[in-house]
Formats: sequence, structure tokens, C-alpha cells
Amino acid sequence: MGLVPAEDASPPTGPARPAELVGPTETSGPPGPSGPSGPSGPASRAADVVDVFVYVVVLGLFVEYLPAVISETFTLSLLTAVLLKAVLEVVVVVKKRARARFTAAGTAGGKVGAGLLLWAVLVGSKFVVLKAVDLVFGDAVSLGGFVSVTLLIITLLVSRLAVRRLLEGRTPVAEPVA
Repeated sequence: MGLVPAEDASPPTGPARPAELVGPTETSGPPGPSGPSGPSGPASRAADVVDVFVYVVVLGLFVEYLPAVISETFTLSLLTAVLLKAVLEVVVVVKKRARARFTAAGTAGGKVGAGLLLWAVLVGSKFVVLKAVDLVFGDAVSLGGFVSVTLLIITLLVSRLAVRRLLEGRTPVAEPVA
């Protein structure tokens, strides 16, 4: 335990609570990305796990029904889903930044440049996914070509959105204690 300034030296009242249950107003820092309700909080981790589960199901369906999509084992499908989750999270952040540039552009030339950047991100991300899967898994996993990976990514993102909306507001993670 660290040193406590003299004005805060009064003993705590009530039972101690785990850090996960402390509400945003009771943390030492401001609420946000580093707090319990931010991206590293329990709700975010639960959403990430659900996303990976959705990705595994969608990937499994693609493996079953598209001959170009191959995964030798379920374990490889699960690991591929985790890799896709990581890569697509980065792609979504880059796409949002490109879209923000497009929205903020005030001139026609700026709109064209930002539009080309957005197009390059949308098209280039498919090749990034294909290369990442090839580098990590080699011949054990194949997502096919550009068309099949585009269909896969669109299906992954739409499925993720549908499941998140379905589960929205139904499972409270940890309510702050008043």
C-alpha cells in the first residue's frame, strides 16, 4: 500500500470491493479508455469474446460451404478467428480515420483524395487479411481469393453487428455499487 496524504488518512468505511466493481466516479482517474467502463473493461472483453465466437461460426460455415475456404482443424479455425478479430479491429480504426478525413475535407480535391484513401483502405484490407493468414498459418488455412475473403469479411462484420444488437442491454456486466 502507498502513503496516504494526511487529509485522506481516515479509515475506509464499509467492506473493500474488487476493482472491477468500482464505478467510474470512484476511480482515481477520469472515466474513459483506461477505466472500468472503457475498452479494457469487462464489457469490452465480453464483446471481444462474443465477436470471436461469431467469427468461428461464420468461418466454419464458409469452410463447409465454400470450397476455396480451407481450415484443416477446428483449432486452426479458432486461431484464424482470433487473428481476423485483431486484423479487422485495426482495419475498422483505419477506415474510421479515412472516413473522418473524407467528412472533414472542405474542397473537391480534398474529397477526391480522401475518397481514394478510403477506397484504398477498403480494398487493401482484404489483401492484408489474406497475407496475415498466409504468414501465420501457411497452407493449413486458406481464405480463398479476393472475392471469397471480401464476402467473408462482410459476413463477419454483419454477423457481429447482428449479434451485438441482439444481446444489447440484456446482460449487465457489473453495476457500480452506490
